[in-house]
Amino acid sequence: MSGVEVSREGALRVLTLNRPEKANSLTRAMLGALDTAVADAVAEGAKALILTGTGKVFSAGADLDEARAGLATDPIWDRLSNRIAAAPLLTVCAMNGTLAGGAMGMALACDIRLSVATAKVFYPVMKLGFLPQPADPARLTALVGPARAKIILMGGAKIDAEEARDWGLIDRITTPEALIPAAQALCADALAAEATHVAAIRRMLS
Repeated sequence: MSGVEVSREGALRVLTLNRPEKANSLTRAMLGALDTAVADAVAEGAKALILTGTGKVFSAGADLDEARAGLATDPIWDRLSNRIAAAPLLTVCAMNGTLAGGAMGMALACDIRLSVATAKVFYPVMKLGFLPQPADPARLTALVGPARAKIILMGGAKIDAEEARDWGLIDRITTPEALIPAAQALCADALAAEATHVAAIRRMLS
């Protein structure tokens, strides 16, 4: 079991982190499964992808045991986020709860971020003694600006959903029940369009 569920609904792919007993903390196997699933979605001509989780936490970041064994600095994190960012389809991160640590990379790489009201966002690399993944600081700064990126990465701030929305890190806040329907609604136009048209608009916005 990889801890990742992949659902195919026509040209829509839904990738779900499914390790709620460990706050959806990410193992290398899970990161590899996500990377493969995104590559498969592109190869299969998917037009939209939703990334979400089960339980009350989107992801606590790296599995602690694997982080100590080297996962924290593994290039798989950046490979996954770069694959999401380059995918010629609409990507929506539907955060069912708190987003922490290295898991922020995949969320930053998505086109749109939705969240439940109880979510918090933090990336404690300063405290833990790790560097953020290479692509994350630039993506974070593009969304929230350099000072706020420093508040998160250097100040270790834990941002609640409303403040994250005010900063531009989260685009919309919704209820847990409405989270996936809201993500699906945002994908509807892309799913009704030609894949080449989706890809063309996505390139113009990159």
